[in-house]
Amino acid sequence: MAGRTCETPMPAEAKWAQIADGVRVEIKAGEVAPGDKLPSTSELCRQHDVSAIVDRQAINALKIEALVEGVSGIGVFVAER
Repeated sequence: MAGRTCETPMPAEAKWAQIADGVRVEIKAGEVAPGDKLPSTSELCRQHDVSAIVDRQAINALKIEALVEGVSGIGVFVAER
């Protein structure tokens, strides 16, 4: 079969990574400003049709990057730069 290439298919990006990417883009584009509160876990779960665990993974990835900060019992906010 001349001319045919064999490529390994790329795995689909994990849902939590897709959510984190979307929030990251909003932050970097200035659509959400430092100090703005992100939607609640239940709201993000409804928006993306995911479980709370998936949402927490996305938020934790953004916390590791210091893009957001959690305030226990209050919510998650965009971090100051």
